[in-house]
This record gives sequence, structure tokens and C-alpha cells, in this order.
Amino acid sequence: MSEREQYIEKTKAKIDQWNAEIKKMKAQVDEAEADAKITAQKQLDDARKQRDEAEQKLKEMREASDDAWDDMKSGFDKAWDSISGAFDNAMSRFR
Repeated sequence: MSEREQYIEKTKAKIDQWNAEIKKMKAQVDEAEADAKITAQKQLDDARKQRDEAEQKLKEMREASDDAWDDMKSGFDKAWDSISGAFDNAMSRFR
């Protein structure tokens, strides 16, 4: 497996983990009282937005040519740090 394929698989695994956390968060939102539900729903929406951005970046990486891979990886690393931090922040409000 190439470095690129390993990187993509690692990223996909993290997104899959986020999807599992979003499901847990959704269950908490469903159980929350009215006021708490509004706040929880916003946090859930934020987490989904971050996950969607990560999935879009992963799609772009998969579609990148071999020549563009190094540039793409560098840009993705920066974006990933931001997306990951925002996702973790949204998730921390549920813990």
C-alpha cells in the first residue's frame, strides 16, 4: 500500500469514528429537554459540518493526480488540523 493510500485510509477511519460519535450525539439530542435540545442540535449540526468538510477534503485527495499529491497532502494537513479541532470542540460539549 502506498503512502497516499495509507494516508487516505487513515483519514477515512477517522471520519468513520466521527460518524459513530455523531450517532451517539444524535441519541443525546433526541433525549434532551427543549432548551437543551436547541443547544445540542446546534452542536450536532456543527459536528456534521466539520465531518462534511473532512469528507470533501478526502474526496479531493482521492481525485488528485500523483503529481498534485504532495501539494494536496500539505494543504490537507493544515485543513485537517482545523477541521479536527473544530469537531473535537463540538464533541467536547457533549461529554
